[in-house]
Amino acid sequence: MEVPPPPATTPSSKLPLAAGVPGQGFMIGRAAKSSSVGYALNKTLTQPVSREEALRGIREPSGDFNTATYDHIGENPFVDAKGNPLSTFSIDVDTASYSNVRRFINEGSLPPKDAVRVEEMINYFTYDYPQPSDGRPFAVHLDVTSCPWETSHRLVRIGLKGKEIATDKRGPSNLVFLLDVSGSMTPPERLPLVKQAMRLLVEKLTENDRVAIVVYAGASGLALPSTTGDHKEHILEALENLQAGGSTNGAEGIQLAYKIAADNFIKGGVNRVILATDGDFNVGVTSQGDLIRLIEERAKTGVFLSVLGVGTDNLKDSTMQKLADKGNGNYAYLDSLDEARKVLVQQMNGTLVTIAKDVKVQVEFNPSRVASYRLIGYEKRMLRKEDFNNDKVDAGEIGAGHTVTALYEVVPVGASTNPAASVPPVDQLKYSSNETPTSAQSASSNEMLTVKLRYKKADGDKSELVERALTDTDGKFENAPADLKFAAAVAEFGMILRDSEYKGNGTFATVLEWAEEGKGTDANGYRSGFIELVRKAQALKRG
Repeated sequence: MEVPPPPATTPSSKLPLAAGVPGQGFMIGRAAKSSSVGYALNKTLTQPVSREEALRGIREPSGDFNTATYDHIGENPFVDAKGNPLSTFSIDVDTASYSNVRRFINEGSLPPKDAVRVEEMINYFTYDYPQPSDGRPFAVHLDVTSCPWETSHRLVRIGLKGKEIATDKRGPSNLVFLLDVSGSMTPPERLPLVKQAMRLLVEKLTENDRVAIVVYAGASGLALPSTTGDHKEHILEALENLQAGGSTNGAEGIQLAYKIAADNFIKGGVNRVILATDGDFNVGVTSQGDLIRLIEERAKTGVFLSVLGVGTDNLKDSTMQKLADKGNGNYAYLDSLDEARKVLVQQMNGTLVTIAKDVKVQVEFNPSRVASYRLIGYEKRMLRKEDFNNDKVDAGEIGAGHTVTALYEVVPVGASTNPAASVPPVDQLKYSSNETPTSAQSASSNEMLTVKLRYKKADGDKSELVERALTDTDGKFENAPADLKFAAAVAEFGMILRDSEYKGNGTFATVLEWAEEGKGTDANGYRSGFIELVRKAQALKRG
């Protein structure tokens, strides 16, 4: 169905707050209070609805049962390096899992296993990697130390650091807030928290930025046409007037939000839809595949998607993660106003400004040095080895100033334990050899592995290649950098929460020890918060 045109907006860089046009949409603000109707989209037709209905939807009880959903995670196993020397995955800058896990623990319960995505917990924290100095959008950092939960193994860290962009160099932003106002969003930790979060972001906007507000529930409507950031009082008033109520038709709201973003597209600027919801799209487009395809197509036009999840018993974590992935964006979970401030203020440029897209990592392990390896986390980001050089295959994005960290547990050749060796062998082949011959080059090389990265510029379609090699210098964990110790602590904490078969001999006590050693200056207090969270989890486990 073709989406109807939104109310006309002024194309100039400074947009006065226009009054609503009866029968052609509405907005909330001093100049628009006489407006009585707005656009509503449904499955079969476009019809005007009252301003109040578009803001409130149709009130329905939210229910008392838990319908939260998480995708099952089957942990990455150890892989034989001789038979499978290549490991390929997409980067991930989502952080939702950590703040959601924190919410569970702060509310007095340990999280379900599938709510724990270890890579998102690690990447919640920033690390002190060097800035890029070669003109590329990010720098690559590699190091290796002994593995603290299995000392005969090695722990490899791959770190990326996105280039920093000063706020005054960010460029103009064209933002569309797509806000779920359905009945399930009524509780204080949902729509009220979203409104507070959006206020924080609005206060940081300038006259060069634009923001529109689209709401959706039983009806979808334009609550605020695209308005420049110097009209903060009108934007804030529109946010203040939003109320929750009704069933959810997220797909229709998404269509309208992308339409508004396209109509106000800023070439060379930031063009982004920010979706805030508990993720329960329970009417309208019934196929998640259709919804994902819609978002993939819009991402190709240069309008990206960020997803902010809220709520508890209704959280559709699995849906929101997929939407952000396919929308060339990121997914964060807001468990508090402090988390909203982190995502939308302190890390504003990283959240809004994409500096590289479709970033893929391929690690080639040297079988003369490595017996087996295991990528910790990233289970939902694994790619086929052939996907690495295929520019048509989608991968993750990195924002300005973002850090991305991936950890491998590596079993050296000759180690006392090799989990991959426990896999039953296959029969000897009749027409070819079971063995993959070790090349003379790998046998003579001291290199442990080579990391290749492919990425596209934010506005590009052709990937570029970066390659780095790593040699193991037999470093010990007690001498490792503080950042690496802290990342290891977070990884082990995630594995303990998942009751992972790969957690080794780590305990809550050792996690606390490593985290204390790796806390560093901790300017924002996030690492101290992690340490306190581990103590709470330890008490819950005992209790």
